[in-house]
Amino acid sequence: MIYKRKRYLDKLVSSRENGLVKIITGGRRCGKSFLLFHLFHDYLVGDGVSEDHIIELSLDDRRSSEFRDPDKLLAYIDERVAEGSGKYYVILDEVQLVKDFVEVLLSLMHNSRLDVYVSGSNSRFLSKDVVTEFRGRGDEIRVWPLSFSEYCEGSDADRTTLWREYYVYGGLPQLSLMKGSDRKIEYLKNIYELTYFRDIVERNGLRNENGMEQLVEVLSSSIGSLTNPLRISNTFKSVAKMAISHNTIREYIGHLQDSYLIEGAQRYDVKGRKYIGGEQKYYFMDMGLRNAALNFRQLEENHIMENIIYNELRMRGFTVDVGAVSKWMKDDDKRKRNSLEVDFVANMGYKRYYIQSAFSMDSEAKREQEFASFRNLDDSFKKIVVVRDDIVPYYDENGFYTIGVFDFLMNEGIFDV
Repeated sequence: MIYKRKRYLDKLVSSRENGLVKIITGGRRCGKSFLLFHLFHDYLVGDGVSEDHIIELSLDDRRSSEFRDPDKLLAYIDERVAEGSGKYYVILDEVQLVKDFVEVLLSLMHNSRLDVYVSGSNSRFLSKDVVTEFRGRGDEIRVWPLSFSEYCEGSDADRTTLWREYYVYGGLPQLSLMKGSDRKIEYLKNIYELTYFRDIVERNGLRNENGMEQLVEVLSSSIGSLTNPLRISNTFKSVAKMAISHNTIREYIGHLQDSYLIEGAQRYDVKGRKYIGGEQKYYFMDMGLRNAALNFRQLEENHIMENIIYNELRMRGFTVDVGAVSKWMKDDDKRKRNSLEVDFVANMGYKRYYIQSAFSMDSEAKREQEFASFRNLDDSFKKIVVVRDDIVPYYDENGFYTIGVFDFLMNEGIFDV
């Protein structure tokens, strides 16, 4: 099965020859190399670019190890370009393996005949120093695992069957070649344990490997729940009888984010228009890896659905916060401020959407619970509830929009109907 990855290919095409280094980022095994070496390569050839004008190197390949030397890499590219005329396209995978790779890329930018594309998948590649060096000279394109709509490409199975597979096994493209649940589970556990977890521990020189393992389990078990490093540290002390400081927890969470395993959504006071420090929600970038971290226990569809909605919004280019809405209530003749929550405040340019993830709204009490925060928002941005049921989208008398999760995942324009 070949996935078209149209969202990312379109971004590469629109960034072509823009004078910037195209920096392709994302977690391991999410399809960055295939995007560059196959999909984008084929596009270039189809657009008339000669094969000898495409310079490709996989720097994690033993056969390319000599080019991890920066001077040899630059000499090789200079030699290739000197042989012909016109534009050359340089595609370097896992470029962080090159010593002084920032200097190498800056050197390549001095040659106007080169259009440069690079990929990397760890914290060293996107360290603060690298981002600073490339400010104004780099064009980052973030690649995610398959979205649900991509996962459905080319399959004759019904959406409900595909959904069950997707929320258990996630969207790593390689899974499409594997038959049977046992093989998929084995693959995901190996990827998580050997490619993600082991890399995080070894790259960052972590001494408390067990502490990191416990942290991942805590975050995996509590997707969609507000937490913070201090609370996690206290949980370790009281439940696991393990002493890990909140500063260490914060550091470990940073390593997980740098590896593209998780992301954090901050709390945002919608009426006060400011961020509220402290608690965040953490979401996993791929549900298969999340489930592998828990040995495929705790497959609660409602929490997983919320995580998938978050990922879909991020794939579409939204920044996503957790909304906090204050409401004054009367309690024993005293006024008390109560805080309501909006699962997602999604922003992109002038657009904003308030979104609730509601697995089911099968009672009036449940409906009121989901709509309570919306009723206390006095702006005109669209307010949306995404439910698990496969329903016909509809507006109610308050202007609140209710849609099924399949319509949301399969149609990027569904909010604008």
